[in-house]
Amino acid sequence: MKRSALLALVLIVAPLAALSRPGLHTFVLGEHDFLLDGKPFQIISGEMHPARIPREYWRHRIRMTKAMGCNTVAAYIFWNYHESEPGQFDFTTENRDVAQFIRIVQEEGMFVLLRPGPYVCAEWEFGGLPPYLLRVPDIKVRCMDTRYMDAVGRYIGHLAALLRPLLVTNGGPVLMVQIENEYGSYGNDTTYLEALRGMWLKGGVDVPFYTADGATAYMLDAGNIDGAAIGLDSGSNDGDFREAGKRNPRVPAFSSETYPGWLTHWGEKWARPDTASLLAEVRYLLSNRKSFNLYVVHGGTNFGFTAGANSGGKGYEPHVTSYDYDAPVNEQGRPTAKFFALRNLIARFDGTPPSVPEPVPAMDIPPVAMRAYSTIWTGLPPSLLSVQPKPFEAYGQDYGFMVYRTRLIGRKSGSLTVTDLHDYALVFLNGRYVGKLDRREGENTINLPETDLRRPVLEILVEGMGRINYGPSLIDRKGITERVTLNGMTLMNWEVIGLPMNEKYIAGLRSAPVDTARRGVFFKGSFDLNAAADTYFDMSGYVKGFVWVNGHNLGRYWNVGPQTRLYCPAPWLNRGRNEIVVFDLHCNEPKPLRGMKTLEE
Repeated sequence: MKRSALLALVLIVAPLAALSRPGLHTFVLGEHDFLLDGKPFQIISGEMHPARIPREYWRHRIRMTKAMGCNTVAAYIFWNYHESEPGQFDFTTENRDVAQFIRIVQEEGMFVLLRPGPYVCAEWEFGGLPPYLLRVPDIKVRCMDTRYMDAVGRYIGHLAALLRPLLVTNGGPVLMVQIENEYGSYGNDTTYLEALRGMWLKGGVDVPFYTADGATAYMLDAGNIDGAAIGLDSGSNDGDFREAGKRNPRVPAFSSETYPGWLTHWGEKWARPDTASLLAEVRYLLSNRKSFNLYVVHGGTNFGFTAGANSGGKGYEPHVTSYDYDAPVNEQGRPTAKFFALRNLIARFDGTPPSVPEPVPAMDIPPVAMRAYSTIWTGLPPSLLSVQPKPFEAYGQDYGFMVYRTRLIGRKSGSLTVTDLHDYALVFLNGRYVGKLDRREGENTINLPETDLRRPVLEILVEGMGRINYGPSLIDRKGITERVTLNGMTLMNWEVIGLPMNEKYIAGLRSAPVDTARRGVFFKGSFDLNAAADTYFDMSGYVKGFVWVNGHNLGRYWNVGPQTRLYCPAPWLNRGRNEIVVFDLHCNEPKPLRGMKTLEE
């Protein structure tokens, strides 16, 4: 039965500024509704991820979400962003201070839906799971494999202690915690899901839990557990909510991911979903007092090596660096037409939201002269000996590049096959470039020319791109994962040289001559600013690589498109002198770089 508009206003709409004051609220699962202080409460949530947003902009993005009409912020926590090595946790540096992010949400009068994984998907590298797990050759994830569960227990135990003061039961803004993510589309081990809930309860997390799955019977059966609210990805109509009721009619169901936008892979056109369909879906949810979460209200950026990949009908599909997602608040934090359409729609049901914050300033930067500075072939780190090539993880490296080098004995030319290449490689013979291999294009074979040398030197420079973040192929180790053959002969006895391209590696670069027969060049430039503002560096003159500004890794660029500009937030720029470093796999000649105000023209 529909409530009258007046009753809905009395029961559900509270002044946003008063919603999340410390110590004032109870939150429980009713039979059909979420109950805040004993009264039905419609969650109108917008999702964003602190790891994808410079912490200096957290409050701005939260205020933008509130100004669109949301009363709640949903947030993924990416396990691999906080525990890069077993037992080494970081919840304080850069964008990692999750507790501070949650406190800011509360200060802005909003609540939190927390999505801590351990697996999250999110188009994030390895779906948030730490790559160190893949150092165990036969490990299984998202199940009761004891090696995996021991690591999960360590993570949940550490995070639970951090979260306890922030729970609504302790005066904080965290209303609910999600258990895993879309598990029903991956596996059917409900014992695993119950074990996760048990870990949170053991850690003192006593708020309600929820799961999130597609609105189909088999996904809900495998992905939901008794007593947990049912999230639907997405819940768009009466049929979706009836399906949730069949799984458990005595807990609330809500649309845990309503999609304003969509993801984009390298080589595709930008995803631009239909706004009319979105508005119709949100209108249905508002009219029927269904709680919902907009995934995402603001996407942010996959800085560094954090972009993931899909593995669908097209094969390997890596995500672009920008997580703009065609979201209501764009990558740079500005409202779009979609933002105002949603704001106006939500206001018709829940009253006028706060005013829209002033936009963060953006600027153009005149062309910056670049110079060839060094190559990866100068001052290579010590090599490791390996009878056959192994993936990055076997050598303790998670990201970046790796050189695999061997001398050819017996077979010395012909068809070279890499089994399996993850993900992109340049092949060199006696120091000269032969060609590239691209997993995305299904390329794993190349022809080696004849050579007069008795023991030719073969080098394969491999880039590990984003690990798969969704589906059955999550175990996605990087580098050469099995073997290399030349005309069917397996090549043995390799030198393996790791190039992690981390902060320490980039800081240690030294100037060196550039051999134009080689590829893999570092370019460097500098520029002065009177004042800093956001900008996008235009990489259209380069081919494929990464950019660092004042030591910050802006992420990957690639001329297959659609993205040609990389976002650089103002907090990463200096008033005065700034330094920019470009590593390109293919370019040997420097090209000037410009800063632009927007992601696209």
